[in-house]
Amino acid sequence: MNSPDPTPARLRIVPERRDEALIPFRFQSGVASPLAIDCPPLAGPADEAWLAGAITESAETAGAAWAHGEHYALVALAVDEADGDIESAAALAYERLLVAVRPSAHPYLLRIWNYFAAINQGEGDDERYRRFCVGRARAVDGMFNDPPPAATAIGTVGQPGQLKVVALCSRAPAIALENPRQTPAWQYPREHGPVSPGFSRGAVLDADTATPRLLASGTASIAGHVSLHLGDCAEQLRESLRNLDALMAQATTKTCRAFHLGHCEALRIYLRHPSDLDAARAVMASTGIPADRISYLRGDVCRRELDVELEGVFAAT
Repeated sequence: MNSPDPTPARLRIVPERRDEALIPFRFQSGVASPLAIDCPPLAGPADEAWLAGAITESAETAGAAWAHGEHYALVALAVDEADGDIESAAALAYERLLVAVRPSAHPYLLRIWNYFAAINQGEGDDERYRRFCVGRARAVDGMFNDPPPAATAIGTVGQPGQLKVVALCSRAPAIALENPRQTPAWQYPREHGPVSPGFSRGAVLDADTATPRLLASGTASIAGHVSLHLGDCAEQLRESLRNLDALMAQATTKTCRAFHLGHCEALRIYLRHPSDLDAARAVMASTGIPADRISYLRGDVCRRELDVELEGVFAAT
């Protein structure tokens, strides 16, 4: 007699708009919503819906959105910068995030997205991304770094003005992953800034269900902690895919379930230069990822020397 199937999947992602979504991402400019991201679509879907069953409570204002389900919750914040002070905006955003999440029924931060304009503006330690990392580190608690959540930080179009932070939270922790080809971001040497970035390379959710999911953090052309293939977007994307393959191998080892590119539910590819779109699409055509699952977005990588970054969600088989 066959044993019964594990618990059905608690989360799934579709590259389209759904009214019942726990997290309804929209990639469009000029919309007063913390879930509308100023990374204009270049090709592929312009919406992404994270579905997690019935929503018991939800609300949205100009500066915040939240939704609670049985296993997962959303908290999204939009914090204005005062005179371009991204460090203070990051500290305030993460203070508010932890106040909302830690006492709740979903106290674990699993996946975070950070979006703000002019991410590479400023030189040396004055670069806005480095100041963002300082502000975030100032606000988070010990639980945040044990281990840190999967995360992405991308530069949006326009001028400095607002930081948007979107977080997926849950009742139970995920399985945090690192990539053996890369130095953990939270162990970067001093040359990358006064405070190391606070994120894991990925996370596996719902390992006890029929369909665990791998949430891959922002993944770029980095080996160890060194940026590779400068000036060649296509080769940077291939290197990013090699890093993604290594992460999926780690997820397979941790869960004894198979992860591979063909079971991608949604993939975002952020391009610094829209003129690289054709080259990126040519690379992705050979991966086995369905074209209708890939969103190509205009966005700046947190390392100024790199031109492309990807992130995605992959279901186990």
